[in-house]
Amino acid sequence: MRRCQRGAVAIEYGLIVALVVIAMLSGLTALSGTNGSLWGYLKDRIDEGFSGVTSSS
Repeated sequence: MRRCQRGAVAIEYGLIVALVVIAMLSGLTALSGTNGSLWGYLKDRIDEGFSGVTSSS
């Protein structure tokens, strides 16, 4: 009986971990569009800042 309970507990922990991973992946996927546009905006501002800078070499 003890061995059967250990197996059930292991399966439950595995399911919990799987649900947490799925939640994390869906959250990261939802944020990826926002994050991508933020990095694009920052890149554009940095490019504007360096557009007047010339190299002295």
